[in-house]
Amino acid sequence: HKMENLKVLISEEEIEKKLEELASQLDKDYEGKETTILSVLNGAVFFTTELTLKMKTKMQFAFIKISSYEGTESTGKVTLKSDVSNSLIEGKDVLIVEDIVDTGRSMSYLLEHIKAKNPKSLKLCSLVSKPSRREIEVPIDYLGFEIPNKFIIGYGFDDEEGFRRNLPYIGYKEV
Repeated sequence: HKMENLKVLISEEEIEKKLEELASQLDKDYEGKETTILSVLNGAVFFTTELTLKMKTKMQFAFIKISSYEGTESTGKVTLKSDVSNSLIEGKDVLIVEDIVDTGRSMSYLLEHIKAKNPKSLKLCSLVSKPSRREIEVPIDYLGFEIPNKFIIGYGFDDEEGFRRNLPYIGYKEV
């Protein structure tokens, strides 16, 4: 795989500008709250880090890992690979930070799973959304970008071999 066949879908500048907007909105909404940022591994790590570095809100971090992808197609079977401690969720204002809402299956599963741990409030912030792929509607409270149904790479998204997550922009391959 060469880099040349990658087209830029969302530039580094666009991501930066969106991070500023989201951070400022989240700071308003979470001011004075007992906030837990719940980052969904592995893809959302870049987004979570860069977003929260721009925020002033006092927060705790938690990480959770779910899996629903086998290859490039979602299997529809969601499994919990690594859970989060109840003490970071119960009675807290929880913000899930995710890289993508695609079919909605993983997020629907995750929202139910976290709701069962009795957060004071639960909201979702996703870097991108692919509405054309949606099978289960999930409410995205804070959204970076709505994108067409393309296989995206970079800024947390990997290619089939698990590489290139660390590109500073979001690209896609021309099929």
